[in-house]
Amino acid sequence: MRLTSEQLEQFDHEGYLFLPEVFSAPETALLNREAQRVFAMERKEVVREKDGKTARTAFAAQDYNEGFRRLGRHPRLLEPVRQILDGDVYMHQFKVNAKAAFNGDVWQWHQDYGTWSRDDLMPEPRAMNIALFVEDVTEFNGALMFIPRSHKGGVIEAGHDVQTTSYPLWTIDDATITRLVDEGGIVSPKGKAGSIVMFHSNLVHGSPSNMSPFDRTIVYLSLCHVDNHIRQYKRPEWVAQRDFTPLESLADDCLLTMESAAAE
Repeated sequence: MRLTSEQLEQFDHEGYLFLPEVFSAPETALLNREAQRVFAMERKEVVREKDGKTARTAFAAQDYNEGFRRLGRHPRLLEPVRQILDGDVYMHQFKVNAKAAFNGDVWQWHQDYGTWSRDDLMPEPRAMNIALFVEDVTEFNGALMFIPRSHKGGVIEAGHDVQTTSYPLWTIDDATITRLVDEGGIVSPKGKAGSIVMFHSNLVHGSPSNMSPFDRTIVYLSLCHVDNHIRQYKRPEWVAQRDFTPLESLADDCLLTMESAAAE
């Protein structure tokens, strides 16, 4: 899947790109089933909300689930990122975020590269996220919010919030967010399961809690140019991966052939 010149220009200018229904209903149904299996596991990689029960995020699911292993090498995700980053990429981070109905907590305003720079010593923001909606994302179930063009200002000063949620995060203060929103506004891409959103690693983003009765599961591939790999290893490998081998794409139908392969 190649991006057009217009799409590349939008990504550069706004810091994100939303592409509706890139994956089919059977593909997202399979991934949703796999996500529920992962969330039910008692593993260190599956982080719970403050209630100690509700899944918040599952790191490195590609290492212990076949569906997500295949998704992490899917050409519809890898190829547009290679195009933007201009070269081979490795998997810096893989996570399945569960914004559970009623209990899915907030993700505060932050930049991903701010964390990758501070905690992992990633040299440059030559890395980015591509996220797949596994379930429909609406205005009710905790949709992502972006501040357009906020990636143009580089790394923003942040504080390490270890209290608000069950997962510590480098977060941006209210005054800075107010200024950035005055300059760029707020957008919130929403759409059907199978849609994807790509966003720059310096784009300021967050999401509110989910008060609705509808789950909102999104899979994130954080991909980094192989020349830009991290230099510090203080976080667990399942959070910040240390295998810098370039990812090779599987066949485009790799998800649809998974169940038939398992039956053989």
